[in-house]
Amino acid sequence: MRAKPSSNYGSDTEPGSANRTFLIGGHILNAPKPVPGLYLVATPIGNLGDITLRALETLAGVDIIACEDTRITRRLTERYAISADLKPYHEHNAAMARPKILEKLAQGASIALVSDAGTPLISDPGFKLVREVCAAGHAVIAVPGASSVLTALAVAALPTDRFFFEGFLPAKEIARRTRLTELARIDATLVMFESGNRVQDTLADLSDIMGGRDAAICRELTKLHEEIKRAPIAELAKAADQLETRGEFVLVVGPPRADEGIMTQHDLDNLLRSSLSRDSVKDSVAHAVELSGRPRREVYARALELAKETDKQTDKETRGGHGED
Repeated sequence: MRAKPSSNYGSDTEPGSANRTFLIGGHILNAPKPVPGLYLVATPIGNLGDITLRALETLAGVDIIACEDTRITRRLTERYAISADLKPYHEHNAAMARPKILEKLAQGASIALVSDAGTPLISDPGFKLVREVCAAGHAVIAVPGASSVLTALAVAALPTDRFFFEGFLPAKEIARRTRLTELARIDATLVMFESGNRVQDTLADLSDIMGGRDAAICRELTKLHEEIKRAPIAELAKAADQLETRGEFVLVVGPPRADEGIMTQHDLDNLLRSSLSRDSVKDSVAHAVELSGRPRREVYARALELAKETDKQTDKETRGGHGED
């Protein structure tokens, strides 16, 4: 009789080893146990049919599937009749779960890591686990598949030769606008995640900062209510109040146009000098960041330098005036 596991990853048995099979189209297929190691398995981002045969064979064959939410992953395993041992691995339990996973790998286990949707580690937990598994000398094997980043890029009708994945933007307005101003300098298509309750605010900020660029709003990709809107950012922002905000969003923004340059250093200096003559450093920097398209840190550092130069010049003129008296 097998002993019951004392913790999520503490069993010395091989759960699922008695029934390493999966079901496709009414046919039961055998799944041999993969060689020991950590398998990064991409799962569907919406449509459960978007999974590879290799992924199904891997999930059916491993000893443990580590997943963000066992309830979500169970929908997938039940769809394909996979008798899997599902264990939670998410941001709240990762520190405790990692040593147990490493221990199981040292004992020769094969373990799959999946996220709730898409490719593991892409805006999901997993980086620290992969790093520690590699450091311990165990194999890490990718089983590629669905990705909302690549899916959005493919349907956005925007350049794909170079792209930059930002993930989720800051939730607070000032931090978000600052980050978008920095992103505006990147000569590539931008891909961002956003939640439904913030997407309208983000579109408004994008319109202010990159309003002339083409963009796409991708909602509920591969799902029943998939919706894709393509237009210049300013138009998308203007119609944002009519946007259905339920669901998952990926925003894709085209690269800067040839005539959408960043303000030159000479023009930035002139702008700052003019602002500093009448406003505080804080207000001058905020104004220059909005107009120049340059990162706030860079503008702030330059504003301090120019303010010091102005102070020195004023002191020099004052001392010179006293000497003539």
